[in-house]
Amino acid sequence: MPYDKIISYKKGYINLNTGFYKDLDTNFEQAYLMSEKNFSHSELLDMLKNGNIPQRQIAALKLDRVENPDEARILMNNLTGCDGKIREAVAFKINSFLIEDEKYVEIFANSEFAPVFADAVIDINANICRLIADSVCMLKTNRKFAKIYTDKIIRFAHEAFAELDKFIFRDKKYVINKQLFKLYWTLETLKDFCDMADSLTIQSILKQACAQKEYTVREKAAQIAVKYGYTEIIDTLKEDNNYYVRAIFLNH
Repeated sequence: MPYDKIISYKKGYINLNTGFYKDLDTNFEQAYLMSEKNFSHSELLDMLKNGNIPQRQIAALKLDRVENPDEARILMNNLTGCDGKIREAVAFKINSFLIEDEKYVEIFANSEFAPVFADAVIDINANICRLIADSVCMLKTNRKFAKIYTDKIIRFAHEAFAELDKFIFRDKKYVINKQLFKLYWTLETLKDFCDMADSLTIQSILKQACAQKEYTVREKAAQIAVKYGYTEIIDTLKEDNNYYVRAIFLNH
């Protein structure tokens, strides 16, 4: 079935508020048709630009290459600000490209993409966070990209600390957990970019992380301290009351 037929198939069934078709049967049928068809490169890019949620998701998974920054930009435009199914498919595809061939490093280490990657690394979906954290490590060779990315990550850390300082015991747990999740992934990705920032700035972030009740945040601070030799942070955390935090220092 041609792409234009799939786009218009059962016209009127697309819910414009969600980007999905009207019912699950129609969703499944469309996804099945798309998974069976071999689309051209240009058709896949068009679906990434103009398709609904299932179409964009499958288009991202089927895309076998990007040939230039403009095509990479189409993919990047689907990494944030859209449905989670699309975001995860795009994060997976970008990671796959970067692992597959070094030529993609030059394409995706575009300074204009750095803020988008930073937004994606604190996605609410941990799978996306991990894929992006692993991907940006491969883009670090471009120092302009790395500096922009690091500056935004540091800003996220400061924002998370500021929000956590505002909370009181009556605040809903999921609101607090959202900021802790953001802080966790900020520290996880910062672990590979600390050399792109001022040492005093990093140590200030780590000191605030040491004061957090959530042990996974302190654990990330411990990993960074060991990697970069921040002795003051190491001395603070090596006697931590949590085993997993102390375990970071067992071989150091």
